[in-house]
Amino acid sequence: MLASEDHLTRNSYYVATAATDLRFGALDGEVDSDVCIVGGGLAGLSAAIDLRRQGMSVTVLEGMKVGWGASGRNGGQALNGLACDLSVVRGQLGQSAARAVWDMTVEAVQLIHERRQEFAIDCHWQGGYLAAAIGARRAQELRASTEDLEKHYGYSGMQYVEGAAVRDWIASARYAAVAHDPRGGHLHPLLYTQGLGRAAAALGVRIFEQSRALRLERGAAPVVHTERGRVRCRHVLLAGNVYLEGLAPQIGDRIMPVGTFIAASAQLGKARADALIPSRSAVCDTQFVLDYYRLSADDRMLFGGRVSYSTIAPRDLAASMGQRMVTVFPQLAGVPIEYSWGGYVDITVNRAPDFGRIDPNIYYLQGFSGHGLALTGLAGRLAAEAIGGDAGRFDLFARLKHRNFPGGRALRTPALVLAMAWFRLRDMLG
Repeated sequence: MLASEDHLTRNSYYVATAATDLRFGALDGEVDSDVCIVGGGLAGLSAAIDLRRQGMSVTVLEGMKVGWGASGRNGGQALNGLACDLSVVRGQLGQSAARAVWDMTVEAVQLIHERRQEFAIDCHWQGGYLAAAIGARRAQELRASTEDLEKHYGYSGMQYVEGAAVRDWIASARYAAVAHDPRGGHLHPLLYTQGLGRAAAALGVRIFEQSRALRLERGAAPVVHTERGRVRCRHVLLAGNVYLEGLAPQIGDRIMPVGTFIAASAQLGKARADALIPSRSAVCDTQFVLDYYRLSADDRMLFGGRVSYSTIAPRDLAASMGQRMVTVFPQLAGVPIEYSWGGYVDITVNRAPDFGRIDPNIYYLQGFSGHGLALTGLAGRLAAEAIGGDAGRFDLFARLKHRNFPGGRALRTPALVLAMAWFRLRDMLG
C-alpha cells in the first residue's frame, strides 16, 4: 500500500454511494485455472468477462476489494483518446496505426454502453464531454486538435465554441474556448466496476478479495502466490498497475505513481447545478497540470485536479480542492465540501499506455496515465483476445516503445516533481 493510502480512502463519495453487499472471500488453498488475473479493477474484470466467454476458467486476485484502486476512485470521465497526444503514436508507428489506435479508443467508450446495457449496470451515465481551453494559445491548439480529428481520424460531430458563447456551456470566465464531444460522458466509476464484478462472477469467474499477489513463479505453468494460497495456471494477466508492488520488477520502473484528488460539494439543487454546466457534460481543461469536474446524479459538483507527484497527499484536502473549485466557479464560494478523496494512477514517461508480455504467457496492462476509465475496459478485451490466440490488436499497442523513468526508484520522484514545477509555470505563463 502506498503512503497515505488509508487517508485517501476514508471520505469517498463513491464509496458512500456504492453497493455494500458485493463481497468475495479470500483465497485459502490451491486453485487451478486457465488464467490468473492480478487486479480486480476495470481492466482485470473486463478481461475476465471475455476470457470466460471464450470458455476458459478464470481466477481474479484482488488485494483489497473490487474497485478499490483507481478504477473506483477516478474522475468518472469516459473519454476516447489517450493521455498522450496522438502524435506520440503517429511518430512511432505511423498514421495508419495511429488511426487504428484512435478507433479502438472510440470503441472503448462504446464498450461501456454495451456492458451497461447487457448487465443492467446502473452507474449514473451522463452523456457529453467538454474540453476547455484557458487563454488564446490553448484555444488555438484546441481548435487545431478538433479539426485534426475530423480530417485525419474521421471523427466528426465535435462542436468548437469560443468567446462569449463559451458561457452558454460553462458558467465560468476562466475559458477562452471549449470543444463539445457528444460521444464522451461520465459515470459513477465504482458502481460500474462493481457491476462488472457481479457480471464476471455470474459468468463463473472466481474472484478472491483480500488476496494480494505476493510472488509470481514464471514458466510453462506459472504459479501466483498469495498469503494463504496459490493459483496454478497457464496464463497470467497483471492488471494491478501501481499496486503490483514489486511482483514484476521488469516493468515497474516504466511507470510511476501519481496522486490525484477529488472533492464533492454539498448538493446544489438541480437548477443551480444546471446553471453551472447546462449540458451536464464532463469537463476537463487542456492544461498540462489540469482540472477536471462534472455534476453528479444528485447535483453535487465533483471537482478534481490537484495532483501530487511526490505521493504526499495535501494536508487539508477538502479545503485545497474547495479553493480550486471556487477558482473556476466563484459563485460556489461558501458551498461546503462534504467528501474528499484520492488515489494513485500510473503514468509513463510519454503518457502512452504500456501493454506487453514479460514471458509468452505472462501479459501486463499498465500506464493509462490518468485516462483509463474507458481504455482499461478495452485493454482487458485486447488482452483476452491475445490470450485466446488473436494478438493483432494487443500487439499494436505493445509495439509502442517505453523508457524507464530517469534516476531509478530513488531519484525519479524528485526529478518528476521538478519537471512538473516547470510545466505548472508554463501553464501560468500561457
